[in-house]
Amino acid sequence: MLEDKNTQKTSLAELGEFGLINHITKYFKVQNASTIKAVGDDAAVLDASDKQTLVTTDLLIEGVHFDLSYMPLKHLGYKAVMVNLSDVYAMNGVAEQVTVSIAVSNRFPLEAIEELYAGIQLACESYNVDLVGGDTTSSTKGILISVTAIGKAEKADVVYRDGAKETDLIVVSGDLGAAYLGLQVLEREKQVFKVDPNNQPDLDSYTYLIERQLKPEARRDISGLLKEMEIKPTSMIDISDGLSSELFHICTQSKVGCKVYEDKLPLDPQVISACEEFELDSTMVALSGGEDYELLFTVPIADFDKIKGNPHFSIIGHVTAENQGLNLVTRAGQEIELKAQGWNALKNE
Repeated sequence: MLEDKNTQKTSLAELGEFGLINHITKYFKVQNASTIKAVGDDAAVLDASDKQTLVTTDLLIEGVHFDLSYMPLKHLGYKAVMVNLSDVYAMNGVAEQVTVSIAVSNRFPLEAIEELYAGIQLACESYNVDLVGGDTTSSTKGILISVTAIGKAEKADVVYRDGAKETDLIVVSGDLGAAYLGLQVLEREKQVFKVDPNNQPDLDSYTYLIERQLKPEARRDISGLLKEMEIKPTSMIDISDGLSSELFHICTQSKVGCKVYEDKLPLDPQVISACEEFELDSTMVALSGGEDYELLFTVPIADFDKIKGNPHFSIIGHVTAENQGLNLVTRAGQEIELKAQGWNALKNE
């Protein structure tokens, strides 16, 4: 649809900082008993408990982490929350609160910020999380979003990256590579649009890929599934920067090596067909694509019978001695050194 250029746009300067905060947060409702005071005072008040507190934060910058030419603001707000909730779930915890801080340039009217916060609100309601604070300020260009998520976990339930042991099984939830390919589709259509603004893209065959890129879902269900199966991971991490990079984090911090089997990597049929279309190697996409927000974890080999065949999980390899390094076993049985080629947050390209 063409944008209606005559729609009313309200300047953020008309509201001022506190007026804006009151406006965009008035529809957020408190859902957790641990939230004593949310937005509206000098600080949030959270109930201390006998559980351990988990805190994580991420910064998203326009032009680096997202492109508003194809990322709707509502989706951006939703995704900004998911990125942080995923980190809490990767610790085997339950997310309860978030803070959201934004810096926006004067090119964004109030209506744009309302769209952004509609996505944030949807994420909070869907995942039973409370918005308890944040900040708003101006930006000289573009938009920046910083989200902090706060969660809880029993001390005995917390899972770190450094607990993997030799012979442990390496497991991933869901499938890999779709978010990266969704990005490739959107980037391609952006270039087509630049050449012919009247071109209407047909994206029906890429719906799953685009959804994985624009509206990812954090895997809050995994902790409960594992408890039902009476499995506690020895290490865990979320797949944000790419499978190979996350494996490096676990192996480095656990002082172990690993073998990952190419034919065990879980790929959605749309990923396979899109890789053929874009002439990309599906294995490299699965290893290095990133933004899947699935969970990568290790479990004792004694849990093999519990986890094998479960539709939510794929056993993709096993942990080895540190001196054996990190290796990919190809479909032909050849071992190749695994390299961390995922997203590098400090590489400006």
